[in-house]
Amino acid sequence: MKNLILFLLLSISYTLFAQNDIEKVKSTVSKNEIEGHIYFLASDELKGRQTGTPENKIAAQYLTNMLRGYGVKSVAENNNYFQEVMLNTTSPFNNATFKTNDFSTSKIITLNKINTSYSGATVFLNYGMSEDYKNTDVTGKMVVTYSGTKDNRDLRFAFSKIKEKTALAKENGAVGIIEIINVNDKIWTQLDHSFNGEKMNVSKEEKTNDFTYIWINDQKESIGAFFTDKNEIQTTLNIDGIKKGTVQSQNVVGMVEGTDPKLKNEFVIYSAHYDHVGIGTAVDNDSIYNGARDNAVGTVTVLSAAKNIAKHPTKRSALFILFTGEEKGLLGSTWYVDHPMIPLHQMVYCFNSDNGGYNDTSIATIVGLERTTASEDIKNAANAFGLKAIGDPAPEQGLFDRSDNVNFAAKGIPAPTFSMGFTAFDKEIAKYYHQITDNPDTLDYDYLLKFFQSYVLACRNIANNPDTPFWIEGDKYYEAGKKLYNKK
Repeated sequence: MKNLILFLLLSISYTLFAQNDIEKVKSTVSKNEIEGHIYFLASDELKGRQTGTPENKIAAQYLTNMLRGYGVKSVAENNNYFQEVMLNTTSPFNNATFKTNDFSTSKIITLNKINTSYSGATVFLNYGMSEDYKNTDVTGKMVVTYSGTKDNRDLRFAFSKIKEKTALAKENGAVGIIEIINVNDKIWTQLDHSFNGEKMNVSKEEKTNDFTYIWINDQKESIGAFFTDKNEIQTTLNIDGIKKGTVQSQNVVGMVEGTDPKLKNEFVIYSAHYDHVGIGTAVDNDSIYNGARDNAVGTVTVLSAAKNIAKHPTKRSALFILFTGEEKGLLGSTWYVDHPMIPLHQMVYCFNSDNGGYNDTSIATIVGLERTTASEDIKNAANAFGLKAIGDPAPEQGLFDRSDNVNFAAKGIPAPTFSMGFTAFDKEIAKYYHQITDNPDTLDYDYLLKFFQSYVLACRNIANNPDTPFWIEGDKYYEAGKKLYNKK
């Protein structure tokens, strides 16, 4: 009988505690504030928040002011919320042309960003796979191939084959690859903006790269016809004006100490990237990629957690990190895990928030939901606000490894990504993902209120759970976690 009474008392206490947390979330998360933040961060005045630009720094300063106003403390000395991030830059080319006797084009994408001046023999090798090199001498020559493989020419797949094709070409003595793609003008504009713009990487000693790899858009695929009678012709390729430099950007970092004497030594990271892709080719007189979904929404999700936890601290400590350079290759988070402001072994969870879009307002999609022991904390939070939490519906996209969370996961820290509800990468997602159409006035703010409330409650559930979250055994990053936390 005593055990039954104790169980009932604990159940009532837990229910009251959970209800109390729901009320705490409701008291700090409002639709008006969400809307105000997003409209500022995704405004035309911030010109797409591209890393390294003055507008990116304005966004960072805005985030700093919000954290300071909420009562979030700085981690660095002198009340400074910036973590400076040093980046190498590579400029776009000035001119690029490819010519044969019968064909000429300037529709070129430089995948490895080096100046090139080549005139000589070019060999056609179908798809540039190992079987295509048999009995063919390509030493000192360029090779022309179709993108992807004969079984799969999808662009994402083609991109994934670049490393393998480069290795094969180098092994056989080729000096570069000219790969033929076939896309419409709209997709070409997107690719041009993504790949031919300024490139960045984390500042470190760079290896010399003298291997050329380009994509040429040949919608009629006429180049291949010039190799009908023989697999080698004379061509010229010129790419010039690419320059190297450096730039300084910034992560924004703040913390709130936990309330539990023991658990406060464990930190939960709440993270999102605040940069976007800047300005590109004008479409319908608009050239600004505002990035409301990607990732003003994620940024403001973390701001909402910061406001709530600063006002109502959790048992575990909180570390809020807003990353620069995600769109340039996860650069801000790469820099952070190599220069942590608090030891990584104290970080027991990273709850990232990143978005491409949504097509279902009844759910929240958590990439990596079932990969950690905190899944029930997240599901319960979503249910409390009328949403259903689902796992990754598109594993073929490799989304877990395409956002800032993966840099923490690779170190062993459990790190899913909380995203707006999507059930597939369909036309509704493509309509806004990295498009000039991704503007604040296209968002459903009634849905976002529930989405934000769900995230903040999930944050509280994870940070207050007496059990420290961890990877599910057998996960790709499980062993890294055991090593980081010195688990037997």
